[in-house]
Amino acid sequence: MSLEAPETKIVETRKVACDGGEGALGHPRVWLHIPEDDNFVECGYCDAKYVLKGHEG
Repeated sequence: MSLEAPETKIVETRKVACDGGEGALGHPRVWLHIPEDDNFVECGYCDAKYVLKGHEG
């Protein structure tokens, strides 16, 4: 069984910041790095998935 990420964001850089996007309900800002071999990364706090543009499939 596979669970989908709560939110998927398409980004243009391999270094992205995530703060949960909920203002006071979010989480501390963390910097994430998309590895060369995966082309996506998931936030450990909110499970948002960041996908490098051009690798959405």
